[in-house]
Amino acid sequence: MNWFVRRGILYRPVSVVGWLILGAFIAYGSWAFYAIDSRSHSASDTLINWIFNLLLAGLAYSLIGYFTEKRP
Repeated sequence: MNWFVRRGILYRPVSVVGWLILGAFIAYGSWAFYAIDSRSHSASDTLINWIFNLLLAGLAYSLIGYFTEKRP
């Protein structure tokens, strides 16, 4: 499974499955922002909750990247 390649601390997709996972991550981030913003009362409330969601999703993305990276 060579879906990602590591570049520094980030994982860059190198296959179709990797690009689909990255697309799902971006779509989730957009949806989470819209969902949180629709029920928040302030900008700081929106950003705090959205950043927390992105950190958790980024952790999941990094774990997937780690276990499916192309190793030399």
